[in-house]
Amino acid sequence: MISIANARALRAAGLSWQPAQLDFFALPEHGLDERLFVITDLPAALARIQGQAMMTFEGAVEWALDYVAAGEALWMPTESQLRDLLTARLPAEPAPDLALTATPSGWRCALSLGGRRLSCEAADASDAYAAALLEALRASG
Repeated sequence: MISIANARALRAAGLSWQPAQLDFFALPEHGLDERLFVITDLPAALARIQGQAMMTFEGAVEWALDYVAAGEALWMPTESQLRDLLTARLPAEPAPDLALTATPSGWRCALSLGGRRLSCEAADASDAYAAALLEALRASG
């Protein structure tokens, strides 16, 4: 999953988010940095019942935060969402030059952007895509 730092950098660079089903988000400004949330219409939780792991289903969540504004949530795009966002910013012709490869220390996302070759490395594939998307956002404006 993308890091909080990269998610914040993408938001600061202008990446917009229209919340949708199965999107992940964090609430770091609420002291919940270590928690990841997902938008779903039926919450499920993991509980231990008589020593066994059980999935429980609840119709309503009782929590100290009844709601938060979408602007307070920090979108945590998935690897596939990041790849799609990046591909959408590349020229269609010639075919987009985008590649993700494994390295000894993690992952490298390489692409051609504005006539120059760009290579972004990170320990996680999502963060490699995020770094490349951040460069594309900065280049566009």
